[in-house]
Amino acid sequence: MPPSTGRRRRYPSHTTIAEWALIESLLPLPACQTKAGGRPEKWHRRDIVDAIRHLIDNGVKWRALPADYPPWQTVYYHFAAWRRRGAIGFLRDQLRRQIRTGQGRCP
Repeated sequence: MPPSTGRRRRYPSHTTIAEWALIESLLPLPACQTKAGGRPEKWHRRDIVDAIRHLIDNGVKWRALPADYPPWQTVYYHFAAWRRRGAIGFLRDQLRRQIRTGQGRCP
C-alpha cells in the first residue's frame, strides 16, 4: 500500500482514524495483491475514499475535485471499479449493519 500523501485532514468529509479502520477492511484487495496480479496503486486508498466522500458531501462535479486530492480520473476509476464489483453497496450495507447493531437494533 502506498504511503499516505501526508495531506492534512482539513475537510469535514475526511475519514477519522476510527472510520478508516472500519472502511479499509471492507474494500476489495488491490489488484497487485490478487492472483491475477497488477500494478501497485499509486495513491493511498484513504485519499481516494476521502475524495469520494468530498464529492458526495459537497455535490461537486468529478472535474471540480480540489487539487489537494488525487486526480479526478483516478478517483473516478476506483469508484467505478468498486461499484462494478459491488464493493460500494457492500460497504454501505456493512456500515449500516454495524451502526444498527451498535444501537441495539435489528441489523
